[in-house]
Amino acid sequence: MWAGRVLHAALSRAPRESRAQSALAQLRGILEEELESIRGAGTWKSERVITSRQGPHIHVDGAPGGIINFCANNYLGLSSHPEVIQAGLRTLKEFGAGLSSVRFICGTQSIHKDLEAKIACFHQREDAILYPSCFDANAGLFEALLTSEDAVLSDELNHASIIDGIRLCKAHKYRYRHLDMADLEAKLQEAQKHRLRLVATDGAFSMDGDIAPLQEICRLASQYGALVFVDESHATGFLGATGRGTDELLGVMDQVTIINSTLGKALGGASGGYTTGPGALVSLLRQRARPYLFSNSLPPAAVGCASKALDLLMESNAIVQSMAAKTLRFRSQMEAAGFTISGANHPICPVMLGDARLALNIADDMLKRGIFVIGFSYPVVPKGKARIRVQISAVHSEEDIDRCVEAFVEVGRLHGALP
Repeated sequence: MWAGRVLHAALSRAPRESRAQSALAQLRGILEEELESIRGAGTWKSERVITSRQGPHIHVDGAPGGIINFCANNYLGLSSHPEVIQAGLRTLKEFGAGLSSVRFICGTQSIHKDLEAKIACFHQREDAILYPSCFDANAGLFEALLTSEDAVLSDELNHASIIDGIRLCKAHKYRYRHLDMADLEAKLQEAQKHRLRLVATDGAFSMDGDIAPLQEICRLASQYGALVFVDESHATGFLGATGRGTDELLGVMDQVTIINSTLGKALGGASGGYTTGPGALVSLLRQRARPYLFSNSLPPAAVGCASKALDLLMESNAIVQSMAAKTLRFRSQMEAAGFTISGANHPICPVMLGDARLALNIADDMLKRGIFVIGFSYPVVPKGKARIRVQISAVHSEEDIDRCVEAFVEVGRLHGALP
């Protein structure tokens, strides 16, 4: 009888295993077909492996010699700043590698509270709340703040994290054309029937290097009784006279209600994001923001690095001024050579090429000449608007910038992007 039961179990298990293998084979076929379509479209994104610390000069696996890095968000060069590194090491030794917990259980240390207070002070806001990333900050904000009685009005080219965050909330959704204030006003008029109206925009748009017209956005928001939210991930630390961001640059710090930003770019380059704004909003986020409630605390070393980066910024604006001059140097030389550079006066300098394969091939040939840049194509940017996004850092030398321009001219002529 026992042998019969074993045989019956084996026979019944066989069809289940066969169906599971069939499902897996079907999945593999679907995935390979999708991957091949990406390769065929020329939009495959390969990851280059850096074998050194982040900085203006790096070593890349498979590339001989030193490489000049022009594609990191290391705007102020603080990711390798000696004082930032030492602060991270000290914090690591004192507070450990991590909290093994979310914040409201046993994952809040004094350093987290100190950094939140420093962020709020830096932005001249009432309070701040830390997240593992700014993507999480954007995922947590809209769902916790807005209900089906409310409306959110979003620039069509906002970052994917803003778009995803808005999708999670129940508010009525309006999308206005990129930087089009007439369209925003029309949408605000249409949204007057809702309880709260929140205008959401990037401060600086990461793919195009252009800056939101915050003066006009704030004027319209005031006229139509709306609130203003700005994602400052590509502005915090280096735009504005003291690096406070686009609201400082455009003189509307007292008119922007909510700011989300990152610690993973100019402010040390590790990880982490935050929301800063009214104290009551921050208190609500601590109670309801799902990425905050269900994610581990930011690691102490990242907290220490970001805290020191903010200290350096608040002590002096010399780094900010240096980067502005180098950005102007690159943009003016590239435009003089015949390239089209999107945006204006931002260290994100997109070299517009149009064709995805052309952008990929130029980026590959730039690496052979010792310049690390990356081609961007669909779905990261719209079809037909492929580009190479060059990013200037305060720690690039003038010689680095000149060498990059020379390589672009040489490779551009090689591929027919320049006459």
